[in-house]
Amino acid sequence: MIKVSVMYPYKADARFDHAYYRDKHMPLLKARMGDACLYYTVDKGLAGGAPGDPPTYIGMCHIFSESVESFQAGFGPHAKEILGDIPNYTDLSPIMQISEVVVEK
Repeated sequence: MIKVSVMYPYKADARFDHAYYRDKHMPLLKARMGDACLYYTVDKGLAGGAPGDPPTYIGMCHIFSESVESFQAGFGPHAKEILGDIPNYTDLSPIMQISEVVVEK
């Protein structure tokens, strides 16, 4: 199994609509990807590691798929629509990482 992490770095003056991201963007992604997206999680950054520090990321999601190929097959045909929705909830540019899930309990 793989996990695709999409992370939005914290910036003090950034715009990020968490409700839109949670209620509209991620359901859009799931609807378009279908079974290629086994499930996803959404995180809202609260704080950094030291008291009073802002979060490293203001928001992020993690999309779980059987394989990189499965993710690409589900996401690729809809990439333009999904990525085109980003300005509806933020003015930040996301950072992506694909990881192999080695433990899931």
